[in-house]
This record gives sequence, structure tokens and C-alpha cells, in this order.
Amino acid sequence: MKFGPPTTVEIPTLITDRLVLRSWLARDVGPYTAMAADPEMSRYTGSPASEAAVWRMTAFQIGHWALRGYGMWIAEDRATGQFVGRVGLYEEYGWAGLEVAWTIRRDRWGDGLATEGGAAALEYGFATTDRDHIISIIHPDNAASSRVAQKLGLTIDHFEEIDGEPRNIWTITRSDWQAARP
Repeated sequence: MKFGPPTTVEIPTLITDRLVLRSWLARDVGPYTAMAADPEMSRYTGSPASEAAVWRMTAFQIGHWALRGYGMWIAEDRATGQFVGRVGLYEEYGWAGLEVAWTIRRDRWGDGLATEGGAAALEYGFATTDRDHIISIIHPDNAASSRVAQKLGLTIDHFEEIDGEPRNIWTITRSDWQAARP
């Protein structure tokens, strides 16, 4: 038997003023599990409820990069190296479109990290895909994520029920994104 060259998945690292957006690692399971245990974290979205579920989600997120060529990153505080959440691009099978999404640790809410990471993810999405628009799927009662979407230049396009839950579908077109860049 001969072994061929390995197939690898390249997950780029993005560096912003305050964040490092990087690949998922086994060491992220514990901090993500702790973040997801806070009931406020899953108030509007489903969060994995156990370490085993976070492990499976981590494998899913890495696999998403292999299947789509983009995905979610772990977000670390650039100054301290601490885990602060996840940010990136997401498009599960049957999803409404290429989504920019964020989940930031509750003790870091209000620091602008979701907006900073979301802006980096949008730039990556428009730079590396041929999509003419990117969406964000947000529960109508999630005022904080709606504010982030607005700061990123997304506007509500329409309403959908996803898995029986109400969702606003926010969108930004490539041309609107380009026009808003400094």
C-alpha cells in the first residue's frame, strides 16, 4: 500500500485591531462549553448544552470549512489570547444563504467585538466568494444582534420561519458593502 499526499483544509487567520479569528482547536471545547452554559447565550439561538455537543459542533465547524471553503472562526482577544466567542460565515445545507454570524461571551457584550469580527467576516466573504449578497439571520427580539447587523450595514430584507422560530433575514449587497467602505 502507498499513501498519497494528505488532503488539508486551510483555514486562514484574520487579525483585526482587537481580535484574532482563527481555526477551531480541541482546546476551545471547554471555553465554548462554559460560554454556552449561560442561558442568555442560547436565548435566541440554539447553543450546544454539553461538552460532547460542543465537541460535535467543533467538528462540524471544521468540516464546514472543508465543504464550503469558508466558515466560522474562534475569536480570541488579541491582547490576552483569551477565548471570546466565534465569528464568521455560515451556510448549513438548506440555509437561506451565506450568513455572517457572531456569538460573543456574555461578559464581553457591549465591547464592539461582534461588530469588529463581523466586519472582518464580511470582508473575507466578499473577497473570497462570488456572492452578490450576504445575510444574517436574527430573531426579531434579539435587539443586540440587530444593532450589530445595522452597524455592519445590513438591512432587514424579509421575515422567515426557520425550524419553527421567527427570524428576520438581514442582507447587504456587495455593491452596498463596497460603497460603505472607507
